[in-house]
Amino acid sequence: MISFFRRALSSWLVLGLLGLIMVAFIITGVNTPGALSGNTPTGEEIARIGREPIHSAEISSRAQLEVQQARQQQPDLTMARYIASGAYERIVDQSIMGRALEIWARKQGIGASDRVVDGEIASIPAFSGPTGQFDPQVMNAILAQQRTTEAQLRKDVASDIVRRQVLIPVASAVRAPNGLVTPYASLLLETRNGEVGLVPAQLMAGGPAPAPAEISAWYNRNIQRYTLPERRVIRYALFGRDKVAGTTPPSEVEIAAAYKQDAALYAASETRSLSQVILPDEAAAKAFAAKVKAGTPFATAAQAAGFGPSDIALGSPTRQELSRTASPEVAAAAYAAPSGGTTNPVKTELGWHIIHVDAIKASPARPLSAVRGEIAARLAKKKADDALSALVTRIEDAIGNGATFDEVVQQQKLTIVTTPPVLANGIAPDMPAWQPPAELQPLLRTAFEGNPDDDPTVETVGADQRYALLDLSQVLPAAPIPLAKARDAVARDLLAKRAFDRARAVAQAIVAKANAGMPLAKAIKEADPKLPAPQPAGGRQIDIARSGQQVPPPLARMFSMTPGKTELIPVPGDQGFYIVRLAGVVQGDASKMPQLIEMTRREFSQSVAEEYVGQFANAARAKLGVKRNEAAIAKLRSQLASGQ
Repeated sequence: MISFFRRALSSWLVLGLLGLIMVAFIITGVNTPGALSGNTPTGEEIARIGREPIHSAEISSRAQLEVQQARQQQPDLTMARYIASGAYERIVDQSIMGRALEIWARKQGIGASDRVVDGEIASIPAFSGPTGQFDPQVMNAILAQQRTTEAQLRKDVASDIVRRQVLIPVASAVRAPNGLVTPYASLLLETRNGEVGLVPAQLMAGGPAPAPAEISAWYNRNIQRYTLPERRVIRYALFGRDKVAGTTPPSEVEIAAAYKQDAALYAASETRSLSQVILPDEAAAKAFAAKVKAGTPFATAAQAAGFGPSDIALGSPTRQELSRTASPEVAAAAYAAPSGGTTNPVKTELGWHIIHVDAIKASPARPLSAVRGEIAARLAKKKADDALSALVTRIEDAIGNGATFDEVVQQQKLTIVTTPPVLANGIAPDMPAWQPPAELQPLLRTAFEGNPDDDPTVETVGADQRYALLDLSQVLPAAPIPLAKARDAVARDLLAKRAFDRARAVAQAIVAKANAGMPLAKAIKEADPKLPAPQPAGGRQIDIARSGQQVPPPLARMFSMTPGKTELIPVPGDQGFYIVRLAGVVQGDASKMPQLIEMTRREFSQSVAEEYVGQFANAARAKLGVKRNEAAIAKLRSQLASGQ
């Protein structure tokens, strides 16, 4: 059910139609920025859909979440750069379309029952306890950390369910026709052949050394190239389980009590590996079930209905888990069917469920003697966790009562680590040999968002409950490196630019000769200085894609060129130029490759599904009417970009 949205997250539209809470917990985990919705001030009204407003706090929270996710790939990304990329306008459109779709759906009588909301919340992996099952205490702790409430979580989850009840039928039944798919599949079999020459900039080096005036002028024109970004000096002190190593081990009484409390965990049990298809109407569900019972493998029938392996895989949920996530009736049917059996269709608010039992594994009961060590280890870990949690609370309370970083360090006998001035990625430009320790990376974002006069904070620095008391010691603003210190680098860059410009002129002359009819090999041979001879290049798109490696730029260019033409493309890093000539094209024919056609169909179907979703959401928005507060939208954009 959620797998469609996971696969479609490359689409900004579909991502926008998922609720902020569910994106945070299901897709990205729990490390979300600040309060997600419920307890934050609403702020100004950004837009109004019918009678319902969208406030600036919702847009701000979503922007913070996206930036945090993007920082996993770009640690030095700032909100200002993200906003400048056009992301803010996209986020506003996402929020409006998602809210409009929910309002429209509710007007049609579509809702979400408490039982379905309970099941959705219970299926969120972040809320699982030590046994792997939903744990209300874990959920409440996470909600408290995110400064939101269960009521707000339930409201946002219900909104997601309402939207999905509309979108799943719209998006899941799309099947692109052969007439559309086959020509595109044939393009994957197309073969292109040609030649690639290289004009290296390093062969163009030489000439007189730059004069002082040239160096100064180049430095001033490219001052940003020689400007160090803002750097910060960070202090932190690590602590973890080693600070609470002396906790009392669990007693026999505690172990016996834990065994009794979790008796169901150690009782005889049965695990079922299940697959599931949900269809929108009873007739389709009955036809699907009849097809399977007539002998068609479940996976084959599911594929014919447009479901991939990841769509139908349910894993091995317990009967209780399946009752929460689907319904007690679905769970009863699934646990009544034999191994290899398929249930009759069972209706829920999400559609008609057909469950296939892939395998059944029975586990015998385990006596206390067999699990004593396991329970003792779990209780010992819980005691250590509780002691460590209490230590974190004492430190945070001390800070809240006015204790300084140095005072807390002294009270808790911690060791201070002080970094040199570092960039947002942890590199110390003034100390090239210095290597940032592993624990610094998760501290950088907080350190670069704070101010030196902020109170110290307790931050999580990795697995196994390790923490750091963090303090921002000093901020060094961005500043140009003095010319006297950067002179050698400036001279090298200026000489490299001269060589690059000469390489461009030589390459352009070669391209002109080749496009005038001269063989590329001859045009390169006549060039001065002497250049390496061109090399043959080419291939099929499908083979290049299967290699799993980055496609070389000259080869990629061949697939957008006209046969007989020669073109010029720069080598990355201003190292010179490639000269690419496309000699010929051999057309592909996918008509006799049904697997390739089906693979292409799946890709097309996802794109078409996203288009359907977009059109449907736009229609809902037009039906309800949307009023945008452009002044408030611009104001919030400015606030986010400036870090206010």
